[in-house]
Amino acid sequence: MSKLGNLGARLHRGEISYDFVGKRKIWYGVSILITITAIVGLAVRGLNMGIEFKGGAVFTTPTHMSTSVTQAENYAKDASGHEAIVQKLGNGSLRIQIAGIDTGQSDRIKQELAQDLKLNPEKLAADLVGPSWGQQIANKAWEGLGIFMVLVVIYLAIAFEWRMAIAALVALIHDITITTGIYALVGFEVTPGTVIGLLTILGYSLYDTVVVFDSLKEQTRDITKQARWTYSDIANRSINGTLVRSINTTVVALLPVAGLLFIGGGFLGAGTLNDISLSLFVGLAAGAYSSIFIATPLVADLKEREPAMRALTKRVMAKRAQAAAEEDLAADSADDSEDAAPAVVGPRNQPASRTRGRGRPSGKRR
Repeated sequence: MSKLGNLGARLHRGEISYDFVGKRKIWYGVSILITITAIVGLAVRGLNMGIEFKGGAVFTTPTHMSTSVTQAENYAKDASGHEAIVQKLGNGSLRIQIAGIDTGQSDRIKQELAQDLKLNPEKLAADLVGPSWGQQIANKAWEGLGIFMVLVVIYLAIAFEWRMAIAALVALIHDITITTGIYALVGFEVTPGTVIGLLTILGYSLYDTVVVFDSLKEQTRDITKQARWTYSDIANRSINGTLVRSINTTVVALLPVAGLLFIGGGFLGAGTLNDISLSLFVGLAAGAYSSIFIATPLVADLKEREPAMRALTKRVMAKRAQAAAEEDLAADSADDSEDAAPAVVGPRNQPASRTRGRGRPSGKRR
């Protein structure tokens, strides 16, 4: 068995463990710091919304253009008076996006761009996106996100309990905030692909959380009938028992997404992959983090507030204190018995042959 597999087996059996729940204040502090950074990024820089949401025009040149991306950006800015986003596609053509223009402006800009690029205007493809259509896309995205959240809370409240539903909802909001904040800080364009990526990572994050919750539900059944473990202890065991599984599934999911983001978008220059790959990459990592460090410790916090769990914690702590006192008493008794044992010294330690005959005549002396 590999070292990782052996580690996972030992974690699952409870032979070793890491105190995730006991150190939850550290994880809460880290998450709050990251979330505040994301919110500041959203407030200061904002999201770079694509033309699908703002409206505008997209011009696509024929293949194998000799014009550089920088030159095309300058041509588009001079023709439209707006900042343009230019991407060089895999076949050598240029994709020029200009936001905030209407149909009349797009015809004039197309003519000027064709002249600057030394092209026949008929060979310069133009697609116009109206701002009303982009607004509808944005509204539908928010509606879909809201419906998803409501269904998640209802399902988890029925399948598990309302505390787990709240914890999962907090974890999902945590993942969305971090992902959108990274988009604001990096400056990547937000497109419908970004929305698809966000909805995808929410489902993945929820799956990882439900796996831990299911283990926790099984292990806490009839928990008040024993006095050995608190709810937090069992929650910590649930996290450790599924830890290697969560890491494996996250790494396997991140590898192809990293290929899309760093190789496809970075080395190969396929910029159209960045919108969905960044949301998937950040969201998958944040989802795995929130499932381990946020959702389950938050459930333990909420459950420990119940009167029954408080009483259980008192019983467990009292039993552990009694066991510790008995161990100390036994250790003290052992020390006392060692001190009271008589020390054997002098002639008693010598062999009998050396003392035989001493104190009486040998019979040879006269």
